[in-house]
Amino acid sequence: MTLIPHWLVGLVAIQRVLELMLSRRNAARLLSRGGYEVGADHYPYIVTVHAAWLAALWLSVPADADMSWPWLALYLVLQCGRAWVMLSLGPYWTTRIIHLPAERLVRSGPYRLCSHPNYVVVAGEIAVLPLVFGQWYTAAAFSILNALVLFWRVRVENAALATRPGAADGQ
Repeated sequence: MTLIPHWLVGLVAIQRVLELMLSRRNAARLLSRGGYEVGADHYPYIVTVHAAWLAALWLSVPADADMSWPWLALYLVLQCGRAWVMLSLGPYWTTRIIHLPAERLVRSGPYRLCSHPNYVVVAGEIAVLPLVFGQWYTAAAFSILNALVLFWRVRVENAALATRPGAADGQ
């Protein structure tokens, strides 16, 4: 099983880079349609937490670390949740908050169940991936940091979304 932990962390890093590329493309399209970014001041903190989380895993997990298969299975379930969120939002999915005042909110897929399913998935990922390698302290530390940044982000995002058509009546 030598090097599997580093391969897994590397694959997650590649996934994140590809998602950032998709996000940038979607954001550019939304901005060209008259959207504008809300809460840009907290975005660097989110990027920093995520990059530091991956770096901490890369540096702290030995290349020959044992892996917990149940935690890995849960992480893979979370990846299905991530895909469901991204597919439900389609061209609206970005890592930034791009506000289009006239657009109705997405209420399909996981958004029928929860206002911010992406943040639930991300919180799960940040906690679970370190647990795959028995890194309880990394899971706890980055879960706290992520919660602090998400608390800020959700407040900003909710304020923007509250002005969208159908937001008040849940439609």
